[in-house]
Amino acid sequence: MANRACKAGDAFQTEKKLEKKYEEEENLGTPKRIAEWINTVLAEELSVKCTDISYQGLHIFLKDGVVLCKLINKLLENDGFPKVSFRSKATTAFVAMNNIENFNKGAYNFGLPETALFQTTDLYEGRKGPMLNVINCLSQMGMIANAKGFEPIFNTGQAPKADWAKD
Repeated sequence: MANRACKAGDAFQTEKKLEKKYEEEENLGTPKRIAEWINTVLAEELSVKCTDISYQGLHIFLKDGVVLCKLINKLLENDGFPKVSFRSKATTAFVAMNNIENFNKGAYNFGLPETALFQTTDLYEGRKGPMLNVINCLSQMGMIANAKGFEPIFNTGQAPKADWAKD
């Protein structure tokens, strides 16, 4: 948000750590795999596909919560659960944040642990550090969808190799 004060002290350090971890996930290709999976799952329902996989691009693509609600509805429907409600024209912040909250409720019903969900503001405000929580949630959702046999499958990528000499 434009009127928010800059982070300072511990909050600044935490934000920087989150940004660094986001960059690590970006280097592993996690945001790209998430965007590709969403584009594939919602191919018939998306008027515009996510092509910009930067955190800003993902933020713009997901900010109103509509794509997230469509995604979770596909997963819930495939699993035999009721769909979440959402407004397809999220013209105000309140409506967009309500859509995001409905996605989180649906994700919890789908099987994501509460600790894997993200705060509405993590996505809505679009800051790089908190976007890590969003991609972690979507990545874990993809893995749960794979475990439940949902197709198209989510490409989990290669696990990073341990570098024991680092410490």
